Amino acid sequence: MTEASAGRATALGAIWATAATVCFSANDVIVKFLSGGYPLYQLIFIRSTVGLVFILAILVPLTGSHAMLKTKRLPLHIARGLRVVFANFCFFLGLAALPLAEAVAIFFISPLLISVASIVFLGETVGPRRWVAIAVGLIGVLVVLRPGTDAFQTAALLPLAAACGYAALHILTRKIGGTENATAMAFYIQCTFLAVSGTAGLALGNGQFETFDHPSMEFLFRAWIWPPATDFLLMAALGVTSSIGGFTISEAYRRSEAALVAPFEYVAMPMAVFWGLTVFGEWPDAVAWAGIALIMLSGVFLVWREAVASRKLRQDPNRPM
Repeated sequence: MTEASAGRATALGAIWATAATVCFSANDVIVKFLSGGYPLYQLIFIRSTVGLVFILAILVPLTGSHAMLKTKRLPLHIARGLRVVFANFCFFLGLAALPLAEAVAIFFISPLLISVASIVFLGETVGPRRWVAIAVGLIGVLVVLRPGTDAFQTAALLPLAAACGYAALHILTRKIGGTENATAMAFYIQCTFLAVSGTAGLALGNGQFETFDHPSMEFLFRAWIWPPATDFLLMAALGVTSSIGGFTISEAYRRSEAALVAPFEYVAMPMAVFWGLTVFGEWPDAVAWAGIALIMLSGVFLVWREAVASRKLRQDPNRPM
């Protein structure tokens, strides 16, 4: 790969990742807004139904034909879909109980995990400076979590679990991205969501297990409630934004190294603070701000360091980053 083509791949990866982050941020706001009145499986079921229609009616014609959905790697698509289902369910359950900015901050261990996992599973190179940045980011996550203090909430572990699922998802995306297109990957994710949420709806739809007095558990076990038109439109918006987000994030990780793309997802952090304040009236306290600052500093440094290291690597492939 020439220096010019490598630079274009990195730039495209950053653009796709940023677009995906905007879509996923919109998803987070809508899910949290609706979490007090509907069960999670209902939101996911309607979202995935609308998402599938959007993919088949819009994305497929724009990017090719229905033949592009054929695959010889269906088990890997299912495995990838189950990872993102796990990540979404855990994160959204956490959103029901946590301030938006803090949930997103905790979740931002995922780009750090992606950078680490890219070394272990993909053979990509991360040098000592970026290891330091990763460590700083992890410290920031611990500051936001506040383990061992009265401020610690068990629900805060849900975004942490979601981060692990999300990291595993994108490492698998890098593995299959050479043969599978982004539209097909988004399609099979929506199919997996539909299957899992539909099964959960059949099992939990009557609300027979709604015996918990906790926002996350109520969100999981609440009975199916038919929404008014305005709420249904919000649920439909979930389907559109999740489909676009799934497509763009798949493109990002197909086209660029995982360690190069991951830092650009930090755009979600200032967006979460903005939405938390304007929609939910939430403002992080001083300790949370300290943790968020460490996470953001880590992310900004990684963005800068990736650009410098990639340029040096193209000049000297044996030079450590």
